[in-house]
Amino acid sequence: MSARCKYDTTNILVVGTGGQGVMTATEILAEAAIALGHDAKKTEVAGMAQRGGVVSSHLR
Repeated sequence: MSARCKYDTTNILVVGTGGQGVMTATEILAEAAIALGHDAKKTEVAGMAQRGGVVSSHLR
């Protein structure tokens, strides 16, 4: 097992359908990461959210 470097990156993909709180969950994860001193970035794809379609959000 190798030791983790301070430059290791973790990618998280949150996926659901409109109305399930995908963007809220990603925002909470990002704020928690920042509070722990990590550099967090997120993107969201919510084109079909209003119609119950697929919503995805990436957090790095």
